[in-house]
Amino acid sequence: MQLLSVRDAGMRVGERVLWAGVDLDVAAGERVGIRGSSGSGKSMLLRAMAALVPLDEGRVTYRGRTPDELGVPAFRSCVMYVPQNPALPPGTVESLLRAPFAWAAHSGGRFVRDEAVEFLVSLGRAPDLLAAEAVSLSGGEVQTVLLVRALLLAPSVLLLDEVTSALDPELARRAEELILHWCGQGERAVVWVGHDAESRARIASRSWDLPVPSMADHG
Repeated sequence: MQLLSVRDAGMRVGERVLWAGVDLDVAAGERVGIRGSSGSGKSMLLRAMAALVPLDEGRVTYRGRTPDELGVPAFRSCVMYVPQNPALPPGTVESLLRAPFAWAAHSGGRFVRDEAVEFLVSLGRAPDLLAAEAVSLSGGEVQTVLLVRALLLAPSVLLLDEVTSALDPELARRAEELILHWCGQGERAVVWVGHDAESRARIASRSWDLPVPSMADHG
């Protein structure tokens, strides 16, 4: 079953064409590793796939429906982007994990503290991280919290952008194992962007190369 599809998609930044004519299908159970040079627009593609930025050309669909057809909040609850290093709002880790369940898009779910603790422990973190203030977190702890939040919200597609870049090798492997386990449960899929080729090879069931724009695309 195709969960997420990108058709004839293009993106520009000013006069620069990041990519054009992008076609990508992501089926349930797949783990797609995106390859491309630094600055090629891999992160921007993930953001466009999550309906966080508009495409200049083409469209993205989840189960055949565009963000406008499904409703943008509902689309983003099914197709979730996890960034590398965002700014977190003030508060404790537990408050950050609880907050999305008050949003309309996630009103059908509820925060389960024991589940949050289980994810943290799987990722090599102590349960008392829930009481830590966001401002005190290291880069690796921020990445752990973002991944736990995404898993608690139970999307169908996870778009993961360098989510283990600040983790030491042992914690990165724990994160990879948890992602692999998560993807194997039900109709789920992962799209992975990361500079570490070995990590991408462990995660991805297939690799996909972001097309390089031709000179004609700039003309």
